[in-house]
Amino acid sequence: MAQPATWDHPEPLAVASAPVPEYGSGSLADLLPTLAAGMGVPGTVAAIPELTAADRNCVFLVDGLGWEQIKDHADEAPYLHALLRSSRGGTGRPLTAGYPATTATSLASVGTGLPPGAHGLPGYTVRNPATGELMNQLRWHPWTSPKPWQPYPTIFQLAHEAGVHAAQVSSPTFQNTPLTKVALSGGTFLGRLTGEERMDLAAEQLAAGDRSLVYTYYAELDGAGHRYGVASDTWRGQLMYVDRLVQRLAEQLPPRSALYVTADHGMIDVPFDEEHRIDFDADWELRAGVALLGGEGRARHVYAVRGAENDVLTCWREVLGEQFWVASRDEAITAGWFGPTVDERVHDRLGDVIVAARDDVLVIASEREPKESVMVGNHGSMTPAEQLVPLLEVRS
Repeated sequence: MAQPATWDHPEPLAVASAPVPEYGSGSLADLLPTLAAGMGVPGTVAAIPELTAADRNCVFLVDGLGWEQIKDHADEAPYLHALLRSSRGGTGRPLTAGYPATTATSLASVGTGLPPGAHGLPGYTVRNPATGELMNQLRWHPWTSPKPWQPYPTIFQLAHEAGVHAAQVSSPTFQNTPLTKVALSGGTFLGRLTGEERMDLAAEQLAAGDRSLVYTYYAELDGAGHRYGVASDTWRGQLMYVDRLVQRLAEQLPPRSALYVTADHGMIDVPFDEEHRIDFDADWELRAGVALLGGEGRARHVYAVRGAENDVLTCWREVLGEQFWVASRDEAITAGWFGPTVDERVHDRLGDVIVAARDDVLVIASEREPKESVMVGNHGSMTPAEQLVPLLEVRS
């Protein structure tokens, strides 16, 4: 008698196999507290043991400048590539961005010195428990009062109160945004349009105090990656420009200064086909029982209709579990994806189901998110290309 056929269905990725960020010792959230502690700012702790204190510290955050991208582009970024061995206090190691590896989350981690589970910006879009609506935390839409959403002081505020000269040098566009207020406020904001102007002014601001903490930012590399991909000539041209900016700033450092070049995330290009871009809006199985789809293509928050949480988790695991880490909210919290703890006010901002890509795939939403669904370069998850960011160091 013939034996019945068996269904060979691979096991879904184990939640515990996801590479959790190095919260508390080597994540973006640990950088400013370490620098501030080295300047004697009360309430801060040196969490990255490899760093040596300096009186004047400048953090240059380049949006989208991942560790893997610098390693792979020595020709376009010779100055940055030569600094790789200086990263993380001369160990030649990167930091981890934090989960999800996305701009709003990472900037809040940098500025507050807290992981996402504490500062409360745990994704590109998340549900506001008070309204039931999705809130875009990068664009701050729909409007939500900033202070209750993120109540903790920034490291810049603590430094300013301690007598440290604190300044942010960035595009004037960002001066009054809610994200700036909750993540980067404190001290003086100085808006300059060009990258060269920002580098020159950052150096001047470093010299303006015996103890200084200066932050400057460049966004266009990320924009080129989203639109054209990290394999494009446009992205490579932007990387060449960033390389020159970093060298320009490094050559102007006043005495007793340390410059740290870092990023909010890396990036990965995702092919344009149905195998790599799974369309939530066209997939009835994934839509079943889902009330809201948050996050972004590689780092999704899935909010279930009440009572359907377990069914949605089971379905998403069955459909996506070979290529994505698929966790319940409690599983992701226990695994430490958002940090050691999650504040009570943040708990229900997280999805009932949380989905992080391991492979070069996306869950797009072609109707709900038409612009995001056609981006070439993407980020958000815990793979090295997205999660690892540099901490390149130059001292005067």
